Amino acid sequence: MTTLKPGDKAPDFKGKDENGKEIKLADFKGSKLVIYFYPKDSTPGCTSQSCNLRDNYDLLLNKGYKVVGVSADSEKSHQKFKEKNNLPFPLIADTEKAILNAFGVWGPKKFMGRTFDGIHRTTFIIDEKGVIEDVIAKVDTKNHTAQIIPV
Repeated sequence: MTTLKPGDKAPDFKGKDENGKEIKLADFKGSKLVIYFYPKDSTPGCTSQSCNLRDNYDLLLNKGYKVVGVSADSEKSHQKFKEKNNLPFPLIADTEKAILNAFGVWGPKKFMGRTFDGIHRTTFIIDEKGVIEDVIAKVDTKNHTAQIIPV
């Protein structure tokens, strides 16, 4: 779905996390960033993916990565999801879909014969200078960290 590819400059995003704190791309200058886009808080696949990143968070930090999740859910929904699953990283509430559109992950999807607009589960690895290193379009929700840091 996205047209962004490795070597492209990452979109200069900004949004609010579950606590209303502004988060922007510039906050991660000098660090690698894993920004993952997921369809909906508290759904099985999204919970599995987020918890896999949580369970491997120290490994990601030790390899120099920061982690941010993004969906179109509200700050309140993110707060509940984060608390329930003890997630150690921020979740951006992109209710206006500005970041989703900038990264090209919002668009038509098919599910059970129905077509609707939604979030295409995609993860971007961004380097210390704001350049996309990798785009993971076929996310393995149960083993996502292994897709980011090959073992």
